[in-house]
Parts: sequence; structure tokens; C-alpha cells
Amino acid sequence: MKKILVIGAHPDDCDIYAGGCAALWSDRGDQVSFISMTNGNAGHHREAPDKLEKRRREEAERAADVLKVSYEILGHDDGCLVPSLENRLDLIRRVRKSAPDLILTHRPNDYHPDHRYTSTLVQDAAYMVTVPLVCPEVPHLENNPVIAYLFDEFTRPAPFRADVAVDIDSVAERKWRALDCHESQFYEWLAYNMRPGTENVPTEAGERLLWLQNTWGEILERPAESCRQRLVETYGSAHGAGVTFAEAFELSEFGGQPGKEELSALFPGQAPGAD
Repeated sequence: MKKILVIGAHPDDCDIYAGGCAALWSDRGDQVSFISMTNGNAGHHREAPDKLEKRRREEAERAADVLKVSYEILGHDDGCLVPSLENRLDLIRRVRKSAPDLILTHRPNDYHPDHRYTSTLVQDAAYMVTVPLVCPEVPHLENNPVIAYLFDEFTRPAPFRADVAVDIDSVAERKWRALDCHESQFYEWLAYNMRPGTENVPTEAGERLLWLQNTWGEILERPAESCRQRLVETYGSAHGAGVTFAEAFELSEFGGQPGKEELSALFPGQAPGAD
């Protein structure tokens, strides 16, 4: 059994970028934990922050049930996360208690400050989790966990590099159901903020899910399209060329450096394919 820790900035970030792998991991018996560094209380155009925070915690709980993961939301206000020493030490303690084999998080070059600072905090906690005299009240880790970055499309100062690409077509329906749980985001806030026209969002549950798939399908297909060569190398040409939904990850220099065998054990479906 592997321990996987996904650290996102907001409730729903982990689901968007690693929900499919989370389902695959949980299905094979791994322990998967999601942490949202902020409470998401600014992610709306109408809802009061205190009510929105409560909603987002409830939405995350429902998504956790779908994906069979644990989901923890920290108390930092949305948009206010900073890479302070206090927050670094808190994350060091949390990582030590979790003792993950693999940590996934955002890359440090990203449009949202909460994403960037989540990444910075993970990077700053890396290695320090192995230093006994830092946070000595929590036993240190013997080994630095492997750290990998979640997919993005930003190019400066460097574009995303797909070191790992995972076919999630077999669990795509579960990922869609997990995203469907985050009603305040996909059917309200993001529909308003990213795709003006919230009046077009259906009110019936089944129609909403179909609307979500039609609206976000092109976005969630991008990792597979962008990382097609890695998918072909991993699954073989026929399989890799046919993958619709994938999740991709870039290994970080700040974490442990896995060999091919360890990488195959950490990520689902990573035995090299053959033509």
C-alpha cells in the first residue's frame, strides 16, 4: 500500500488535477489524502464568506466519498495564503504525520497566488521533513517523499514537463461525479467567472452533470492532448493514441528522486507499453 498526499490551494483543486488517479489509487488499496490549504471562502460572486466556507467543506466531503479519499480543509482564508515560517512548520508537521510516499501539488509558476504559495510551502517543507531538530515534537521522516507537480499550461519561466501520464478513462465517470459535488464552483462561481452565462446552467441534477461534461470536457481533455507522446511511451502506440482523459505530473527536484521501478509502483499503469 502506498500513501499519497495531494496538496491543493482550494477545495476542488485536488479533484480537478488528480481526481482520476485518486480513484485508481483508492481502488488498488492505497491511502489517498487531499489537503486544501485554504477554505475557499472567496470563490463566489454572491455567497457570504462564512456560508461559502461551510458549503465548500460539505461539497468536499461528498467528493471524498465518491473518490474514497480523506479530505482536509485548512483554515486559511481564500486569497490570503502566505509562505510564512508558521505555515511552513505547520505543513512540515502535517507531512510527517501523514508520512506519504508521494506528494502532489501545484507548480510555483501559476496565475493564482494561493497556488504559487502552496507550491512554495511544499518546496520549503521538502527535505526539512527529514531534519530531526526542526519541529522536534513530531518524529522526522527517514526519507524525503517523492514530490510531483500537477498539470498546468503555463510556459514561463518553463513549460510543464510530463514525466508521468496516467490514463484515467476507466474512472472518468467517477471524476465527473466528484467535480459535480462542488456545486458552488462549477455551476455558480466558475460558470460566472470563466464562462459568463450562469443563466444557462440547468437546475436538474442529471442535466447539470451533462452540462458540466459538455462545458469542461475540452478543458479536461487537454492533459492527454498535451502529453500524448508520454502516453504512447507508457501504454504503447495504439492504447496511448486513444486515451481521452489523462492526468500528468512533473517530478520535482525538491523531493526524493524515484527510479523506474519506484515510479511504476507509485503511479497507476506505468509499466512501459509495447507496440
